[in-house]
Amino acid sequence: MRDEPRLLQAESPTSGLRMHIGCRITHTLTQPTPLIALLNVHYSRFGDLERADYLVTEPSVPIESYRDGFGNWCTRMVAPAGEFALSTSGIFRDTGLPDLYAPEAKQLAVEDLPFDTLVYLLGSRYCDTDLLSGQAWALFADSAPGWPRVQAICDYVHDNVTFDYMKADATRTAAQTLADGHGVCRDFTHLGIAFCRCMNIPARYCTGYLSEIGEPLPHPPDDFAAWMEVFLDGQWWTFDPRNNTRRTGRILVARGRDAADVPLTQIFGPGTLSGFEVITQKLDDASGNTAPRSLTC
Repeated sequence: MRDEPRLLQAESPTSGLRMHIGCRITHTLTQPTPLIALLNVHYSRFGDLERADYLVTEPSVPIESYRDGFGNWCTRMVAPAGEFALSTSGIFRDTGLPDLYAPEAKQLAVEDLPFDTLVYLLGSRYCDTDLLSGQAWALFADSAPGWPRVQAICDYVHDNVTFDYMKADATRTAAQTLADGHGVCRDFTHLGIAFCRCMNIPARYCTGYLSEIGEPLPHPPDDFAAWMEVFLDGQWWTFDPRNNTRRTGRILVARGRDAADVPLTQIFGPGTLSGFEVITQKLDDASGNTAPRSLTC
């Protein structure tokens, strides 16, 4: 199985895209607290880093890193009581091309799928396929298998769920998103994944940077985002039910079955998220200057 997609449709040549990426996440802790962070660029994109996005803690504490069962790079530590900040800052070279597009990509029969994709057909914490299977088949059975069916799922989720930051809910499942009709990017992604799995298409959850480069003004603030990858024609492809368009400057950080597998930070004790900043900005020249941009909340 190939982990990275190949380009099936010719694209225009490009000089590439150079980006400053990073984040600063602050927690207020009442006692020394174990913490795991998934904040570094995924190993599959590590070769695209011009300057590595090393994780820095304030105050400084001993850290150790490992790969989890999905291949994500995790860092664990014990954070002291008080204000504790995690930050990264790197320079990333991207192709400058939008997400790959392969409308002829075919859906494989379940019996022909590679063994390591089968886990992504199963229900998971936020992708409650048992509650959505009947509705999925009613909605998408008549769509053409493969890429057109996944696109039909993305179209449906995009058109029937309203994006609303103020209604974020860390416990909302895919079925609840469909019933509520609103959510944030992780909810769009969970619903898209659940529908794909119900239709026997392996789908996995992705989190990472998604720039606003090339998007019309006004831009929202820089942020991490969620999207999904589906397995068609022997490889994984990117789909984004929230934005439902091919985007530029998408940088993977972690993959899993759903958001429960890839929290940006997991604290093992009481604490409050007190600060959250993300940077995904285009660099305009080799000196590392950031191109000016307009942000609105």
